[in-house]
Amino acid sequence: MAGVDEAAVEGDDALYVLTAVLLTPAKFPSVLGDDYPEACGALGLAPLAEGYGLVLGQDGQGARWTVVVDDVSLVAVAIASWDCGMEYELSPDEDSMVAALPGWPLALAVAAPGVPEPHDPDPESDPEYTDTPPLTPPDTETWGPAQRRLGADEIALQWAVWREQLDDSQFATEEDAEAPQEGDTAEAGPSGTHTGIRRVLSEVRGYVDAPPPLGRVRSAFASGDARTLRADGPGWSLVARTDDIAFVLLDDEPGEVLPVGRGRELPSLLEALDKMAVRPA
Repeated sequence: MAGVDEAAVEGDDALYVLTAVLLTPAKFPSVLGDDYPEACGALGLAPLAEGYGLVLGQDGQGARWTVVVDDVSLVAVAIASWDCGMEYELSPDEDSMVAALPGWPLALAVAAPGVPEPHDPDPESDPEYTDTPPLTPPDTETWGPAQRRLGADEIALQWAVWREQLDDSQFATEEDAEAPQEGDTAEAGPSGTHTGIRRVLSEVRGYVDAPPPLGRVRSAFASGDARTLRADGPGWSLVARTDDIAFVLLDDEPGEVLPVGRGRELPSLLEALDKMAVRPA
């Protein structure tokens, strides 16, 4: 998280920068969509291959603004500096600014000091305001696509914590998940059903044969030589490590995390996904 920088715009249009995020094929706020084009569409942006940086802040009246810039490297350096606890004044050049969108697409628990509390711009009094409805964070209060994707984010971030809770003998392998079961039930996880897992694995295999929209499958660094894989689709998210197991979350299984063991098939599937996944530059 950034500090507060009066950096994005100068003078009367000063923006007090609170934070910034990347919106690229390999790294985007997954709460906004299952893939990069969907996340861009949530902001009314074209899914450019190079991606964007999103700078979130407040103006002098406290209004929320999201400044979209095409200088992805600058925003990436700022984020990396903040993550290391270093100060960095994020000051995009005006030529790099693509749009100034009212509102925030993500929930922030911070505010700029010395200005009114965060609020949406007033369309009647703010000269910068357009007819675009203010951006608002997706609803994560109830289980649904946004909360499901956030859950998958948390598993990817805290893999070791989730993994150590499992006894490998207590959950199904991919072969078990594929095998029809009497009553369509088996020990696949907390939900006790293989139906959703079979569907997810089938759709993920389909991604290998017919590449999905950009960003549906992403690969990130993990410990050792392993990679952390993330795949999303209509109503589901999958998180896996190339040297370990997979976790599945489903829209129709509120709050459940369904583990899938390696078995004979999962390693080759994860290897194939890693080869076609989008990776950070």
